[in-house]
Amino acid sequence: MKLLDKSDKEILKIAQPIWDNLIKSSNIKDYGGFTKDFSSQMLYGASEVELGKQWANNKLLTSLSENQEFLGCIKRDQFVTVLYKQTSNTVKGEFLGRLVLGIEDESVKVFGATIY
Repeated sequence: MKLLDKSDKEILKIAQPIWDNLIKSSNIKDYGGFTKDFSSQMLYGASEVELGKQWANNKLLTSLSENQEFLGCIKRDQFVTVLYKQTSNTVKGEFLGRLVLGIEDESVKVFGATIY
């Protein structure tokens, strides 16, 4: 699959279910669900203990709204960064969601996921 050759609209169709799953799984602190689309590189750095600490210490990560606004894509090297305007159900303000997608073993995988 040539991810970089796809339009933003085509990438969004791929990214949205992944982002939705990350939001849902983060809100309920479901490690298995949260990491199911991670690349092997991401899995290596995302231990269950470390994610548990983040969920326990950052209220934003467990109160993300299921409604977000797609802002666009940035394509670089072999990765596509999908940007979202993200809100929380309890923490006031708007946040930038960043989802980095790439290809591993002929499948789209998550190579980065952050909320700022």
